[in-house]
Amino acid sequence: MTTTYTSYSTVSRDLTRSLKAVQNQPEVRREVEYFQATIGSIKTVDEFVSNRRVMNFAMSAFGLKDMAYAKAFVRKILNEGLDDPGAFVNKLADKRYLRFAETFDFKRYGAATTTFAAVQKGVVDLYIRQTLETQAGNNNEGVRLALYFQRNAQKLSTSAEILTDRALTEVAKTVLRLPDAFSL
Repeated sequence: MTTTYTSYSTVSRDLTRSLKAVQNQPEVRREVEYFQATIGSIKTVDEFVSNRRVMNFAMSAFGLKDMAYAKAFVRKILNEGLDDPGAFVNKLADKRYLRFAETFDFKRYGAATTTFAAVQKGVVDLYIRQTLETQAGNNNEGVRLALYFQRNAQKLSTSAEILTDRALTEVAKTVLRLPDAFSL
């Protein structure tokens, strides 16, 4: 059995190669091709939410796959947008939803939302990276957490952001050698 460090080193040493290997997997390639062929034709929140495959892809890209079933929740986030400080998404502790709403900002950009590079290419890149992390986690959860931390650490601006992200909290507990009974 290989150690977490060895497995992480193998993946991260040549991250481009690792990402390319994931991208070339038939199931991933099919989903990417469908998303790329379809996303440009989606012009409204209702069209986005109604296309289960596109919405699942997008939610997966942001690490929100477990909430892809919640159409009303996603519809509320996207319809309200994020410009109003009182908007629903601005009240959520999990900042992944805010990043999702920033990318799919139908409230601000309307039908043009799906034409931007952040959607056309950025979401695909996130999906591939998220898939790599998930697959690595299937073999070793520590590798998934290390890859997730590597991707998100530079985005952190406050220590509170660690506390609102389960994966980052787990990394902090591991690094600081805090017992499972300790809750950050």
